[in-house]
Amino acid sequence: MSKDNNFFSRWSRRKVLAQTGEPLPEPVPVSTPVVAAAEAVVSVPTPAAEAAVPEPAVSEPAQPPLPTLDDVARLTPQSDFKPFVARAVDPQVRNAAMKTLFSDPHFNVMDGLDIYIDDYSKPDPLPLELARKLTSAQFMKVFDAPEQAPEQVPPQAPANPPEPAVAEDLSPPTEPTEPNEPTA
Repeated sequence: MSKDNNFFSRWSRRKVLAQTGEPLPEPVPVSTPVVAAAEAVVSVPTPAAEAAVPEPAVSEPAQPPLPTLDDVARLTPQSDFKPFVARAVDPQVRNAAMKTLFSDPHFNVMDGLDIYIDDYSKPDPLPLELARKLTSAQFMKVFDAPEQAPEQVPPQAPANPPEPAVAEDLSPPTEPTEPNEPTA
């Protein structure tokens, strides 16, 4: 595609022509490939000719009878199950055929994708010692309050503790200031 004939240049030219009021050029028709069969001449018969020409007999292939429950009883896992899944087959016959197919032990093999096979409706029990220690279980009072030994209270400090020996303060004494007095 040349630069002068790409989509944006054509669009820009048409936009300028539309703004100036000049007539737009006719679009170039895109040629499509013609199929040879479409070019064949079809003759339209006249009404008199239609009556004289017999219609060719359309022979439909003989369809085998639909399977029944008796046919299901004769199935083996190696049988062809295609006739049993056709649209016109009775749903009871189809379901019985599928039960026969999937009763084969080949389909009962566990694979690595069955990770969610466990019964998760059963709660995973916690050991009672651990459950009693949980703060939420204590808060919700799930268990009776355990018999707790009174906590050991640390020995109380004496009422008048001995004053530590402090070196003598040799700094000059300061005058006490009153709290409401402004300081400079």
